[in-house]
Amino acid sequence: MSNYLIVGGTRGIGRALVEQLLAQGHSVTLWARTAVDVAGASLVINDPAAQVPDTNGLPEVLDGVVYCPGSINLKPFARLSADDFVQDFHINLLGAVRTLQAVAPLLKKSSNASVVLFSTVAVAMGMPFHASIAASKGAVEGLVKSVAAEWAPAIRVNGIAPSLTNTSLAEKLINSPEKRDAAAKRHPLQDLGEPADIAAMAAFLLSPHARWMTGQIIGMDGGMSVIKS
Repeated sequence: MSNYLIVGGTRGIGRALVEQLLAQGHSVTLWARTAVDVAGASLVINDPAAQVPDTNGLPEVLDGVVYCPGSINLKPFARLSADDFVQDFHINLLGAVRTLQAVAPLLKKSSNASVVLFSTVAVAMGMPFHASIAASKGAVEGLVKSVAAEWAPAIRVNGIAPSLTNTSLAEKLINSPEKRDAAAKRHPLQDLGEPADIAAMAAFLLSPHARWMTGQIIGMDGGMSVIKS
């Protein structure tokens, strides 16, 4: 059994990951902004995107941490304010930075420590109306590679770059059969990702099966970033 911290694990990909890890018999602690009942997991109210997190309530040894909070702020570049960029950087980058700095001493006590962060396919692809989110997630990819280099060989650090996934965060983009069908057809696999798909990759990266992987950004995007269909 391993001890994992999932930040933002109350819905979407994070919730699916919590459920998968618990089903595998692991101990899971959640950091969330609000109290939500997730059976089998320990909940601590923390918001690393807003403040330095409190590590009270965590086990003495952490085998892995996954930072799940994200944003989808799609606007024409001319309509994006500096505050839009700042907000996306706080949620996507600085929250991850604060989390990793806070829990690093606990990760260093593990013999198989792993960190998973989330990017987006929009970093690799270059998509209109994605300037703010792509900028902040591009910074996350840089963070993954830099911290992976600094923390090797003791702690592995990898990232996942999903395309549009069927979560509440993406609801406005797929809230009708027509929108969902159009979004699916933009991917070579002609479908959208489900939270469980992305969570399964995160669970793999946490596990000893990924012991020889670090500094990687794994595309889970239905082939969008590498295949023209």
